[in-house]
Amino acid sequence: MPDAPDKNRKVSWKQRDKNQIIGTEVARIDGQPKASGTAKYSADINTKGTLFAKVLTCKHGHAKIVKLDTAPAKKSPGVHAVHEFVSEGDELLWDGSLVAAVAAERPELADDALRAIKVEYEVLDHFVDEDNLEQAEELERTNKPRESTKGDVEVAFKDAKAVHEGYYGVSTITHSCMEPHGSHCEWDQNGNGLKVHLSTQNVSGTAGQFAGPLGIDASSVEIICDYIGGGFGSKFQADEWGVACAKMAKEADRPVRLMLDRATELKIAGTRPSCFGKVKIAADADGKIVAWDSEHWGTNGMRGGTVDVNQMPYVFDFDNRNRKAVGLKTNSGPTRAWRAPNHPQLCAMTCTAIDDLAAKLGMDTLDVILKNLDKTPRPEVYKAELDKAAELIDWKDKWHPHGKGESKNGVKRGLGVAIHQWGGRPHAASCLVKVNPDGTVESTAGSQDIGTGTRTAIGIVLAETFGIPLDMVKVNIGSSKYPRSGPSGGSTTIGGVSGPNRQAALEALWQIFDKVAKKYDADPETLEAVDGKIVSGDKVVCSWKDAARLTGPMGLEVTGKGPVKELTDDGVGGVQMAEVSVDTETGKVKVEKFVAVQDCGMIINEKAARSQIEGGMIMGIAYALTEERIMDPKSGRFINADFENYKLPRLGDIGELVVEIHQPDDIYERGVIGLGEPPVISPGAAISNAVANAIGVRVPVLPMTPKRVLDALEGANA
Repeated sequence: MPDAPDKNRKVSWKQRDKNQIIGTEVARIDGQPKASGTAKYSADINTKGTLFAKVLTCKHGHAKIVKLDTAPAKKSPGVHAVHEFVSEGDELLWDGSLVAAVAAERPELADDALRAIKVEYEVLDHFVDEDNLEQAEELERTNKPRESTKGDVEVAFKDAKAVHEGYYGVSTITHSCMEPHGSHCEWDQNGNGLKVHLSTQNVSGTAGQFAGPLGIDASSVEIICDYIGGGFGSKFQADEWGVACAKMAKEADRPVRLMLDRATELKIAGTRPSCFGKVKIAADADGKIVAWDSEHWGTNGMRGGTVDVNQMPYVFDFDNRNRKAVGLKTNSGPTRAWRAPNHPQLCAMTCTAIDDLAAKLGMDTLDVILKNLDKTPRPEVYKAELDKAAELIDWKDKWHPHGKGESKNGVKRGLGVAIHQWGGRPHAASCLVKVNPDGTVESTAGSQDIGTGTRTAIGIVLAETFGIPLDMVKVNIGSSKYPRSGPSGGSTTIGGVSGPNRQAALEALWQIFDKVAKKYDADPETLEAVDGKIVSGDKVVCSWKDAARLTGPMGLEVTGKGPVKELTDDGVGGVQMAEVSVDTETGKVKVEKFVAVQDCGMIINEKAARSQIEGGMIMGIAYALTEERIMDPKSGRFINADFENYKLPRLGDIGELVVEIHQPDDIYERGVIGLGEPPVISPGAAISNAVANAIGVRVPVLPMTPKRVLDALEGANA
């Protein structure tokens, strides 16, 4: 390919064009197989001879294995393999810890074998009271406090017009993916190569995690994940149950499928840490916040971590602040990244305290936030988003001081607001783009689609670049044998995969332009691919298919690598406002209207982007109103580890969702930035503030269950 002038052939996105496919609402190219049931998830893989595996778990909060006898299970009918996760003398530190697994001809035979296993425990002391800092300190169940100070907090509080002190909390929630963790493992005939259909967010990165424990080379392992039923940060690892599945398949010389049952999934597949704390905050007479002092604590299980002290307060960087954080070591399952790790807790602690301070000042919370935007990283963006959200929810006409709204049959309404931030920089990725002689285009990459529409986004980028219909593009993802791509975490995927595919497609297109120019005597620098044609200005030079034939019988292949800095960026902000109704007799909270205004750079697929935002809002309603892990202090057990008692919202609990994507030209021109996590950050704070605005008293701990609402009202009345 001849050298091209930089001004014409640098990697970039097209300028906004009403005829382009990028940024429009495109239905997912894999929507039909998912909706029809033909899409194959890990639990659907059932190759000839597949055995079904089940796991035995510990039912104590803390115990030592005194005796473990799996021999009866090995003799149980239909059993071909047994795996022991622990040995006699080992300590199990939480309810749900894995003890053993069996692989049998049928699921019910595996259940019978588990019941035949003989295990004796020595029950040990446990601690699961995650909000009880005082008891944790007495039991020496805390990590060393982390502290941070800036400015002169003492003087700032002394000179302030208003000071507020409050207690706030966000309970632990657990991953509840519709598809549990698990895999289908099958060795080749020689017993050297392993194929794993794994429910994973990390297709390219998990082969080695299997290979190491199995004593084989990573190149001998192929990870396949065509579809995944949710991950949200919990599915980056092979996990001990995945390796056990592979070992049992080796022992039995048969394929084995091991998917965690729902209770075990909820107990050990990862949680979002809790966060409780005391906040003291002050402002001057104009509503400018002058001081912040907080001590917060929480748990991520036995490691005793909690949310980062350096991120409190959230978004706002006040001049005078003290911060202290303490982690509690509890006998509870481990934490894993949960959609926007730590940010929902930080937002809930910060924006609720600001709301209560505004109430003490007798000011509108929105006005107080606006007055303090200079302490945020992107004041102009937040200002525009707050103005738009206020318009969409009719804040000016509906807002009232805390508890001063009308009451109709004991039902009160209120408004709340919160703001958030996220990074979203793309991960490293590579791909292979092929232009076939018939004009069709293929992309191959070891990425995965965890529900964000990865296949469709890649297809849109290629269709846009080559000026062809989306149905002429085939996207191959989901295998570790494909070009390596990063894991889907941190809202990095769409930026990660779109950059390399755009880069490779442009380089392929430039090569084709040179061939077209030579054949049709045209200037290659004036050529464009539009609507199935190669054009020069208003003149049609040839059809796309004619141009593709010039690549020869083998077609054209180009490799793309990223991240591509010219096409992507990081750093987004968002605003959410909630309108709720609260029945003061029953304590029931209902979300009436929920508005989200979000920026995220250049949108690839607006339909998918809106879906991501709506999904985050719904998850936020869940942890704000109903969702929490409940541990029994007496037994140390996770007592609501099922979908009957682990309360997730139903359709009638959602209310009206309003999504506005903030995408003026200056934000569009930043390129693609991740969107998956930001929308789940603000709901807890926004809904909590709306409840406080309605009833005039703070419900301090999320979720705001009817009992907690009634307790708050009773305390206020007392």
